[in-house]
Amino acid sequence: MPASLLMIAATFLFATMGVCVKLASELYDAGEIVMYRGLVGMAMLGTLCLVRGQTLRTAVPAMHFWRSLSGVISLSLWFYAIGKLPLATAMTLNYMSSVWMALFLMGGAVIMGSARIDGRLVAAVLLGFAGVALVLRPTIDQQQAWHGLAGLLSGMLAALAYLQVTALGRAGEPEYRIVFYFSVGGVTAGALSTLALRLSEQGSPHGHTLKGIALLLAVGLLATIAQLLMTRAYGQGKTLVNACLQYLGIVFSFVYGVALFRDPVTGWALGGMALIITAGLAATLLRASTTPKDSQQHSTTEP
Repeated sequence: MPASLLMIAATFLFATMGVCVKLASELYDAGEIVMYRGLVGMAMLGTLCLVRGQTLRTAVPAMHFWRSLSGVISLSLWFYAIGKLPLATAMTLNYMSSVWMALFLMGGAVIMGSARIDGRLVAAVLLGFAGVALVLRPTIDQQQAWHGLAGLLSGMLAALAYLQVTALGRAGEPEYRIVFYFSVGGVTAGALSTLALRLSEQGSPHGHTLKGIALLLAVGLLATIAQLLMTRAYGQGKTLVNACLQYLGIVFSFVYGVALFRDPVTGWALGGMALIITAGLAATLLRASTTPKDSQQHSTTEP
């Protein structure tokens, strides 16, 4: 299958996963959803490794720990935002990761004493945050402000996770092993947060229903399959084409939100999404032009 079709399928599956997360958030806490998403991912990737005769043994466990820590916190915040905000808004804020990476690149240049900061990167970052202001404008009230901040932080931590994925790739770690240990981190963190929450409330974990089980399985299956498809697409296709197609996830989420959840359609939000997409694409293009080709590592929209 062509890389472009793989990318379109992956973004559609990620958007569909967002729908399942939003529905599951009515029955489970974000930590529980992260935990079960990780369980499904572990089972699928563990089975895949067994069938292919691959090994999960790693020489860099500490690197996997830090990548999983930032990625799992980002995923938890993202799932929380999906449950509280319009679907397309939560998805768009997470897609700010490319803009955050541009900001980190600028910060690294300052720390290293670079005399020149790329003005185009500065413009991309400012454009991205202008888009955030427009996206959140319809929902800025005392209660929604935290939900928006959670979504924004999820994108920032996702950018950190992507940088750690790059480091793991340079260390020789294959994608399946990175994703497997990320799933392990999700199970561990989700279980601990769920336990702490239940102890504080002196209650028990949420009971399961057929609907709840189906939604949790769907979240794990859709996320894992989408990750594999997107990984293959980046391996086969052109970086900029894949980056452009990846933003179809926002379009799919917008359609889902309006059709299934009756999310409001406002000019401010649409304009903000357009600015964030433009900023993200610009940051991706500029980053690709300044990063050696053999050191580039691409991840998925999921942290």
